[in-house]
Amino acid sequence: MAVISAQPFDFTYDPKAIGLVMIDFQRDFMEPGGFGETLGNDVSLLRAAIPPAQRLLQAFRVAGLPVIHTRECHKPDLSDLPEAKRSRGNPSLRIGDDGPMGRILISGQPGADIIPELYPADGEYVIDKPGKGAFYATEFSEILQGLGLKQLIFAGVTTEVCVQTTMREANDRGYDCLLATDATESYFPAFKASAIQMITAQGGIVGWAADVDTIVGGLDAG
Repeated sequence: MAVISAQPFDFTYDPKAIGLVMIDFQRDFMEPGGFGETLGNDVSLLRAAIPPAQRLLQAFRVAGLPVIHTRECHKPDLSDLPEAKRSRGNPSLRIGDDGPMGRILISGQPGADIIPELYPADGEYVIDKPGKGAFYATEFSEILQGLGLKQLIFAGVTTEVCVQTTMREANDRGYDCLLATDATESYFPAFKASAIQMITAQGGIVGWAADVDTIVGGLDAG
């Protein structure tokens, strides 16, 4: 076993059973003209997570450890998009509408794809998910089991929505979860801070948290 210094206490992991989960680093969320901006958000705030996420991703690649990427998107016929989700709020463009990067959050469209800076390498897993959490209506659980993973390190956007949802789902299924605090971002900085507090509260009720440099140092030592 190896150790990563973390909050609320050290994260102990098996180097043969740990993987990286990169949540929704998509153009529709992170670039102008995408779904995030149609909701009135400043998408530039999410860019801060890119350099740390690149370091984390590279560390896993060098170590030969599993990497799983997710994309929140829907089928072109919208058969997996509940009307309650599509009609919520007052965005300038709704899911499925034509936008500057193709149809908003639709599988196979440029905007739904992962940003070039963090694009999946050959052999890395990519999961398209219709919901906030990565387990719902996907093969995520089967992939984790097939890889023999027991500990998961998380990066992605946004901290309080898709990242936290997937961490909570993973925690309920018995996985030890560690959030890379500087490789995740939110359109609302206060929400990110609150999400990290909720994850690590009560002795790590959902999981652990540490910055990328500390995680990479722990991986190198392991």
